[in-house]
Amino acid sequence: MGRGGQQKDREGPERRCIATGEVQPKQGMIRFVVGPDNQIVPDLLEKLPGRGIWVTADRKALKKACNKGLFARSAKQAVTVPDDMLETLEKALVRRLVDLISLARKGGRAVAGYEKVKDWLNKEHAKVLIQASDGSGRGKSKLRTPEGGRFVGVLTASELGLAFGRENVIHGALATGGLTQRVVEEAAKLTGVRENGGGKVHRKGTKTT
Repeated sequence: MGRGGQQKDREGPERRCIATGEVQPKQGMIRFVVGPDNQIVPDLLEKLPGRGIWVTADRKALKKACNKGLFARSAKQAVTVPDDMLETLEKALVRRLVDLISLARKGGRAVAGYEKVKDWLNKEHAKVLIQASDGSGRGKSKLRTPEGGRFVGVLTASELGLAFGRENVIHGALATGGLTQRVVEEAAKLTGVRENGGGKVHRKGTKTT
């Protein structure tokens, strides 16, 4: 497993982290660019112009990059790092993850609610079990991560509710295909960036607690 909970089971382009010096698949990293007024800007969609500066999706690595002048060193110029960089990044990752789950729901590949999720799990239709980080441990323990699948527990009940158009959601599930892999990858990034992890992203039929 890579830093920030990212599973290294998908090959792809690799980048070097400016904080750890490690080279790893870029899906476990966050791209930054030098934006207007020489300010460092996170580029979650990896589409902004300019040379990419890559940092592992790990809170300690990001703090080191922000506090040790590593962005300026990598950019080879004076840059400004906003004081609220980590908070802004966390909110952006939450919004990104919520939007992806919402799109999966609209495509018929996501359901919410204990009974619907349990039904999908029993029918082996679910690939990913999603549960709110602040939900009851006893209630969440009644459902198991699908064998060979993933568990995502980084969003709060209110955040997960936004994805399903409800006030609060404790249990959710994603089917195979579509946006599922992207949801898992973005959840791993958020887990690494969020204070104390906020939840977990793991795999293979493990019981949630």
